[in-house]
Amino acid sequence: MKRQPTFLESISTILVMIVIVITGFVVFDIPIQALLILSSAYAAIIARRVGLKWKDLEEGITNRLATAMPAIFIILSVGIIVGTWMYSGTVPALIYYGLEFLNPNLFLVSAFIIAAITSVATGTAWGSASTAGIALMAIGSQLNIPAGMAAGAIIAGAVFGDKMSPLSDTTNLAALVTKVNIFSHIRAMIWTTVPASIIGLIVWYFAGLQFKGSVNTSQVNAMLKELSTIYNINFFVWLPLIIIIVCLLFKISTVPSMLISSISAIIIGTFNNGFNMTDGFKATFDGFNQSMVPHLDNSLSDKAVSLIEQGGMMSMTEIVVTIFCGYAFAGIVERAGCLDVILNKISSNINSVGTLILATVLGGLMMVLAAGVASVVIIMVGVLMMDMYNKMGIDRSNLSRTLEDSGTMIIPLIPWGTSGIYYTQQLGVSVDQFFIWTVPCYLCVLFAIFYGFTGIGIKRAKVNHES
Repeated sequence: MKRQPTFLESISTILVMIVIVITGFVVFDIPIQALLILSSAYAAIIARRVGLKWKDLEEGITNRLATAMPAIFIILSVGIIVGTWMYSGTVPALIYYGLEFLNPNLFLVSAFIIAAITSVATGTAWGSASTAGIALMAIGSQLNIPAGMAAGAIIAGAVFGDKMSPLSDTTNLAALVTKVNIFSHIRAMIWTTVPASIIGLIVWYFAGLQFKGSVNTSQVNAMLKELSTIYNINFFVWLPLIIIIVCLLFKISTVPSMLISSISAIIIGTFNNGFNMTDGFKATFDGFNQSMVPHLDNSLSDKAVSLIEQGGMMSMTEIVVTIFCGYAFAGIVERAGCLDVILNKISSNINSVGTLILATVLGGLMMVLAAGVASVVIIMVGVLMMDMYNKMGIDRSNLSRTLEDSGTMIIPLIPWGTSGIYYTQQLGVSVDQFFIWTVPCYLCVLFAIFYGFTGIGIKRAKVNHES
């Protein structure tokens, strides 16, 4: 017969998982997938103690994985779009003009702004990182910018844009769960996101001053020559980017928008660059590679090859497998009732606005560590805390904002989370390398707590929100 887990049993699942992952991943360099399975095994022992059977755990894992399918669809679509945008020359064009015009000492600031604009326009941080982000990493490498610095500014910009875009899935989800008008939600996020980003821009500006005049012009010119040899860089290579923005502005869903853009990229790569259309469709699966360039007189440099040979659905398999492993842990912990016990414990001693915001942040961070995905934070913490905000007369836009501060902004910094894994794979930089440079990601949480205890930026409930 099933019973409710104790708080000690519940919190032990999170603590044991953290110890296993940090020890195995950081100290012994064990693959994160194996560590997540081991963490799931401990969670299964706790679930067995409270009376669950293997069939119950299978059901919990299956239900949790069902919620991950939209993200998996997007991941596979990103693989397709990266492969086809390499085929069309869209990403290489971003790199080409970036190498020509970006100043090394302003690169980090520029990287944040470019990634943010791309993410606001498309509504997806992942798409921004896989297109503009890959291009910016290549540019940064040529400008001798440390990979961790570059990735930190790119990720921060991508997440900033995702958070502030009305096209974003997490932005819409946070507004939906808390029953707040989406534009009220976005206005509320300005209080934490903008100051944190301004501090980030200041840090990146001064950090970038050391790279003034460090450009290796011969390497840059060699890369520009190679790119112009492979691709016919003109107006047409920008059409896939323009098309996806137009699709999203007309509220076409993310995955169909990506696929429409990918089809246009195949057409453009075929007729503008003189590639074989069959190779364009192959790029959707295995990615683009130099063998698809029919007019090469000489072999490409290693840097050019590593730059253009990217994308395809198969490049995303490790990410998908990791999501399955992470969601196995999340599904078992949730099915055993551990998450409910932890959240209820956190929320039991709330007596002020400050402790209310702090409890929301702690609940969000706990869910991020446990589930590794922002949507779980938004749904579970949002539903649990909403009544408390209503009872204390605090506008729910404060809740929706804090959910994103402790969820959307933090998730890239969790090595076993879907976003942490995704950015690591796409940008080729580990979390420990870029963590310190994603300044707004962790400052948003501190601003949220500061506002809660000072009352600054805290809106009181006056009128009912649109749902």
